[in-house]
Amino acid sequence: MPGTPFLEMINLQVKLNTNTILHEINLTIADNEQWAVIGASGSGKTTLAHTLAGKHFYTGQIVFHLENSDTADIVVVDQQHRFRNKSNTSDFYYQQRYNSIDSFDTRTVSEELEHYGNQENYQPLAELLHISHVLEEPLIQLSNGENKRLQIAKALLQKTKVLILDNPFIGLDVDGRKLLSTIIDKLSASGTKIILFSSGTEVPDSITNVAIMDQGKIIEVLERDFFSTIGNFLQKNNQSKINPEAFPLLQNQNAGEYKYVIRMVDVNVEYEGRKILQHINWEVKKGDHWAVSGPNGAGKSTLLSLVNGDNPKAYANEIYLFDRRRGTGESIWDIKKKIGYLSPEMHLYFDYGISCFNAVASGLFDSIGMFRPISESQKDQVEQWMSLMNLQGFTNKTLSLLSSGNQRLVLLARALVKNPELLILDEPCQGMDPAQKTQFLELISEICKAFEKTLIYVSHYQDELPDCIDRVLEIKEGIARELRLQPLDL
Repeated sequence: MPGTPFLEMINLQVKLNTNTILHEINLTIADNEQWAVIGASGSGKTTLAHTLAGKHFYTGQIVFHLENSDTADIVVVDQQHRFRNKSNTSDFYYQQRYNSIDSFDTRTVSEELEHYGNQENYQPLAELLHISHVLEEPLIQLSNGENKRLQIAKALLQKTKVLILDNPFIGLDVDGRKLLSTIIDKLSASGTKIILFSSGTEVPDSITNVAIMDQGKIIEVLERDFFSTIGNFLQKNNQSKINPEAFPLLQNQNAGEYKYVIRMVDVNVEYEGRKILQHINWEVKKGDHWAVSGPNGAGKSTLLSLVNGDNPKAYANEIYLFDRRRGTGESIWDIKKKIGYLSPEMHLYFDYGISCFNAVASGLFDSIGMFRPISESQKDQVEQWMSLMNLQGFTNKTLSLLSSGNQRLVLLARALVKNPELLILDEPCQGMDPAQKTQFLELISEICKAFEKTLIYVSHYQDELPDCIDRVLEIKEGIARELRLQPLDL
């Protein structure tokens, strides 16, 4: 039986830039319940999470029944987090983790935690959350899982009574998801109230009730025992098909003459005595479709940074791109113009203040933002790609107003807009709902198969791999080996 209420939402409404995002939310959560709020990308979950944490103006009522309550009692852990450096600014750029000199300006994990308590306070939490081993690591070097657990530690050090988690499982590998679920269950058992916002694919055992959101409304509430019906709702809702007639966009492919897109010979990368990549020998031929697998922190992102021109350590190794050795006179821009690229770091540090159209168009120039006019043919190219990915309704919207999943689709269109010879997609489906994932994976497979694109694709999820994948490179503790295609250890 439900206990006494600890949270009541009554006729809750939120408008952002004149657009109504949340419509008459009514929900009561009892003190003996732990809730998950799930829904498709763009359904309003993140807006609701931030509203509960006091970050948005609203009409209606939000009532927390907490003893001696103040705003510090309620903390939201965002799906993406920007931290500050030693200069107390947050002006990082997405390649910074690969530049060892710049990384010295970032705080260590222990320095970050010391802002919220002394070592006696944070050491037990660090052990509980499995971050003791990275206490002296710079923040910018943390894996997704380590960063998520650090944010939870910071929230708990503030004596948080209500912990709001916004899509905390995004970007975590299999072990990381299991560990985070276990941590959430332990926190729940210790008395911390948790409200989890997610797509519904990962719901810890401690969750007792679920609310389903759609188009800014709560359309259904149910107990955990009926959880199996949720997956069907999300999978079937708003399914869309790719329009194959749009593929003539890719007919004018002028691929260069080369055999190997990537060739690495005994590649090693080390930071401050820590070996990140060890003796990597890897050949990617034109038209290959590779998946790169491995746990968080294995070295996958570092490997990709050597290819994409973001990591200066490429010059200290024998690496060939499009049959030309790095460091023989080519510029970074010569490399980037042949590569379409997307990563969680690029998403985090992108310019959210520009329109979606300009975000896609910036891919024509490999810039983070638009600094030059475009021709009519380039404008048509951008519009066709946005239409192909069902983004035409967002043309003039500011990127920051979109859901995380739709932001990711915009940045995927940006990666594709210049019709690159090589696609590097690092966790491209993060934040997407099941329908968006299905649409995108079909699109990528069609492009790669029909037009002989070379693909390097990173994902922790078996069901997020495009059908076109035919080779797998596994990285563990900086060591790489090719796997047979099935089964994959992601």
